[in-house]
Amino acid sequence: MFANLPLNALRAFESAARLLSFKAAAAELSVTPTAVSHQIRALESWLGLMLFERQPRQVRLTEGGQRLFHSLHGALLEVAQSVDTLRPQRSTTHLTLSTTAAFAALWLVPRLGRFYARHPNINVRLDTHCEVIDLHQDASVDLVVRYSLEAYPNLYGMCLFDESFGVYGSPEQVALAARQPPTLISVRWHNSKLYAHGWDAWCAQAGEAWLTRQPCMREYDEEHYALQAAIAGQGLVLASNILASESIASGLLVGYRPDVQVDGAGYSALCVPGRERHPPVRAFFQWLGEEARLSGVPPVLAMSQA
Repeated sequence: MFANLPLNALRAFESAARLLSFKAAAAELSVTPTAVSHQIRALESWLGLMLFERQPRQVRLTEGGQRLFHSLHGALLEVAQSVDTLRPQRSTTHLTLSTTAAFAALWLVPRLGRFYARHPNINVRLDTHCEVIDLHQDASVDLVVRYSLEAYPNLYGMCLFDESFGVYGSPEQVALAARQPPTLISVRWHNSKLYAHGWDAWCAQAGEAWLTRQPCMREYDEEHYALQAAIAGQGLVLASNILASESIASGLLVGYRPDVQVDGAGYSALCVPGRERHPPVRAFFQWLGEEARLSGVPPVLAMSQA
């Protein structure tokens, strides 16, 4: 059944397509770039179609190449994971999660001890760089937690919870705000669409005239800096109910007009289809779902492929 499949050429193609480089694929496979090029040309000849557009100093996948890569990458990943289950298990299994620094610091890390208590042999490595990772291209990342308005049709996902924004401050600052206009703390987001309404929308909904009085405004690049400023008594912060939840539970922050909330986007856990069956990833998905339920919002599993 599989006797005629050019397995070496397919492996070379998968590596080159994932890395978008014949040279990088050659280094990964411990062969020469010429050997990778020969394997891919032989595969293109066998299929009767071009898989790459060759350009000066780079290559790009054709439409046919994209289709082959998505199916081949998932199949090879599943084979690799099946083989791993047959090997003697190491004492520690690693899992790499990519997310934002704010979500990691304010929601994930405070809860991570409960995951380690249940799975002491799984070591979670957090990648909190700002760049959005293409999971189909970067096999070093097992799953991501993203905050977005977008859907991800080519990934397996779990919708953890939707977010709303409220105004929070230290107990002293909240009490003071009832008597005089407060200092307002805001976040300068990299993606402005996700914070487009901000204080304007909240004040309009609350009927507060703070913005018409030229308020003192403090702005930070990251949510956890803004929350720390509010905890320190520097003013009131417009913040995510998800990211502020630990500080609220501990009494460091309280809501000002907690009935007034502005809708945000949603948090989702995502991975390449098939990777959710890898034991550490499966365990982490299950734990995330339980933590989301403890937060009061049941998670929704979804998987779709192009």
